[in-house]
Amino acid sequence: MKKTALVLLLVMASSLCVPPVLDAYLVMYKEQYYRLFHVHYNQYPDDTYENIFWLEQALKANFANPLYALAPIETELQYEKYCCLFMMHLNIKMIEQYLYLANKFNKRHAYFYNAPWKEENLKSLDIAEKFFEAARYYWIEAASWAEKARDRRFRFMRLSKIEFWEDEAYRIIELKTLDYGKTINRELGMLYSVREQFQAMEGPED
Repeated sequence: MKKTALVLLLVMASSLCVPPVLDAYLVMYKEQYYRLFHVHYNQYPDDTYENIFWLEQALKANFANPLYALAPIETELQYEKYCCLFMMHLNIKMIEQYLYLANKFNKRHAYFYNAPWKEENLKSLDIAEKFFEAARYYWIEAASWAEKARDRRFRFMRLSKIEFWEDEAYRIIELKTLDYGKTINRELGMLYSVREQFQAMEGPED
């Protein structure tokens, strides 16, 4: 009976500590979800999962009316380019988040003294591989949208306030200095090598 009363007291106390939600509004457009995405100074896995959730919602959502775009839009052609750049940028952010998670689980070395934890390390590598593969998927999408944004119809068009997105597309298509595909392939190659070294170890159950 006392335990039940204590639980009820804790629930009531916690509800009093929750600040009221003021000026709540319905989040339904890409631009709104994108604003919920944020980079933490000290980023933990939970922060990354939260960011991935908001970015996934942004990718699935509709665009807001051009009046509420993140760049000044005056023509349909400008809006078309804006949409391509936005989709490219969202996919790039997804890549960054998945690479961050992958590196949390990745093992760059298979030291001999890690043998007692061989299976744990192999499981960690499996998780890292899945995150790297997810990043690869979003890289293919990002590169596709970057190519559309660099269409010749937009050659002399620059959209203000999102110049950084313009530079991303330029670096992907023309300069080829932004190539997450190459980064992912390199990381996976190293992962496969480290996995083989762990598999060759004699663990506690071998």
